[in-house]
Amino acid sequence: MSSFERPKTAQEAVLAEIRQQLLDGRLAPGESIRPDALGEELGVSAVPVREALRILEGEGHVHYRPHRGYVVATLDMDDLIDIYRIRELLETEAVSRAIPRLGADTVVRLREIVHEMDEVQEDVVSLTAVNRRFHFTVFEAAEMPQLVRVLRILWDSSDRYRVRYLMSPENRRLVHDQHHRMMQAIADRDVDTFLDESHMHRAHAIAALAEAIAVAGNETAQKSA
Repeated sequence: MSSFERPKTAQEAVLAEIRQQLLDGRLAPGESIRPDALGEELGVSAVPVREALRILEGEGHVHYRPHRGYVVATLDMDDLIDIYRIRELLETEAVSRAIPRLGADTVVRLREIVHEMDEVQEDVVSLTAVNRRFHFTVFEAAEMPQLVRVLRILWDSSDRYRVRYLMSPENRRLVHDQHHRMMQAIADRDVDTFLDESHMHRAHAIAALAEAIAVAGNETAQKSA
């Protein structure tokens, strides 16, 4: 089979770069985004930048403001609770179907991903990406592509929250321990334990992020003053 991979379009490349800048804080909540300036920085015209920003607007990452243009959305606790509640419902279905179906090769791959998480514990952006890969390796085993597609949208919408959560060393330690317990649950084909660990993680994340979002709101207010 051919290993050919279609190269990214300018819009796809710009979208990936803006997502990265939102994750690592180079584009901060409340900050204005000028498509012409960002396009010049990335070596493209303003057109693919505007196309990427429209996609991000649909996901809630940026907003369009008359006379100001595109602005990075602030972190919002109500949005986070909505996203996590919907995720819980859909992920419960995905995990319940996936874990009994996991083949030996996939279990080995999941162990390798958990080991990789151990190695990138101090790199928050990398840890966020590897964490996502772990969970979607599980979800995809459910063999429900439309469900996985919706979960990707929800995870895209909450990536910025996840990075902020993982900035805390204590939270990273918790995530480390939780994923090792999840991995054991996978090895045991124990759906209930995996779901319990996922639920505890979300509950702790919501509580921790309530404080982080309040801090972010204060920082944004100071920038706007």
